Amino acid sequence: MDKREQFYKKLKKKLKKDTVFPAKYLFKFIVPASEEKIKMVEDIFDFTGAVITKTSSKTGKYVSLSVLVVMKKADDIIVKYMEAEKVEGIISL
Repeated sequence: MDKREQFYKKLKKKLKKDTVFPAKYLFKFIVPASEEKIKMVEDIFDFTGAVITKTSSKTGKYVSLSVLVVMKKADDIIVKYMEAEKVEGIISL
């Protein structure tokens, strides 16, 4: 099992233990300041009712995206993180 799989397994266990679903969940990402990459992240949460807040870094090279959305179960959260992984240069917090 690689580190990524271990991370998601651990996250799922923690979510199931600490969270009563459906629940509001806050995703946080840092992406290079590219309209294309920001749009890719926004598209992941399209039609979910998510509230997305964007903050530019001091240098303007990166954008922080905070995504507050109601999630139905732990597996749905994992799926969103896996979709976000496909955005080049993204950092999930």
